[in-house]
Amino acid sequence: MLPLALLIEYDGTNYVGWQIQPSGASVQEVVQNAVMKAYNCEASIVGAGRTDAGVHAVGQVAHVLLPDDANVIPIEKSRIAINVQMPKDVRIRAVKEVLPTFHARYLPDWREYVYTIAFEERALLRHTQWCPLMSYDPAKLADASVVFEGTHDFTSFSKHNADTRSYVCRVDMCRVEFHDNHVVVRIRADRFVYGMCRAIVGAMMDVARGKRTPEELTAALHVRDRRGPLGSPLAPPTGLILNRVHYPEDIFDDIQYL
Repeated sequence: MLPLALLIEYDGTNYVGWQIQPSGASVQEVVQNAVMKAYNCEASIVGAGRTDAGVHAVGQVAHVLLPDDANVIPIEKSRIAINVQMPKDVRIRAVKEVLPTFHARYLPDWREYVYTIAFEERALLRHTQWCPLMSYDPAKLADASVVFEGTHDFTSFSKHNADTRSYVCRVDMCRVEFHDNHVVVRIRADRFVYGMCRAIVGAMMDVARGKRTPEELTAALHVRDRRGPLGSPLAPPTGLILNRVHYPEDIFDDIQYL
């Protein structure tokens, strides 16, 4: 058996998300089929996180355990061998052999998403940036971001998922980075629940538009009710990118991220 870890980049525009679903094409299915074609074997891919429909990644991580009868491909050529089997909107950035105990989903010590909010619409960047049509104060985004740092129950800032047993997450970083033509919301946490990043950015935008206060966001965390009067609309998936998944083994630390 050959255990491999894959670093994956994708444009999620044309996919129902990472996870295989009956409703349409998924990134997981594309990668899994490509691995099986390249290695001429049956294989099952497990990803570090389940990104929503339309959400992108530059640092998704997945693992696969290849059987003994798989094609023998030198590790330095495996990236190319898999990539030629896939559409151009999904790319393997790196492949590394790992221990059989490596698990992409259960072993990360933190994950990081970035959300880009543009000041003007750009044709070539329309898939990876959100350009809100309504006016807002970018400086107030930073005032709202600090509310989410720390360990909280994010029930009020998520979508319901029957498989989620706990909505408690430790957010190590939620900050706003200002650039000439856009701002970036960078969120790093030990784990994320379904829709959490989009809910956070949507609530921050409500503060930036003067619809809510940071104190109201704190109150919403405490009531743990996603359907209550303190709720905000989700930010669209377009601007969200899974940037990096970090492991204690320092795997893929030599790769460039956003």
